[in-house]
Amino acid sequence: MDEEIFNMELRKFLKKVGVTSQREIETAVRDALDSGKLKGSETLKVKAVLTIEGLGLSHDIDGDIKLG
Repeated sequence: MDEEIFNMELRKFLKKVGVTSQREIETAVRDALDSGKLKGSETLKVKAVLTIEGLGLSHDIDGDIKLG
């Protein structure tokens, strides 16, 4: 395995995950605020699941996002 290529590819993937996830969360929160489902002072429980099929890996990442 070429460590440099692996590291570069991993960083590319993680950047894509971060950018895409942020965009989706922002859109969902704005839509919920606009519809009145959220007031803007909540703390949202969040969970991301990382899976790699070829390795049998499944890893949950839990957290909170405070809105106000």
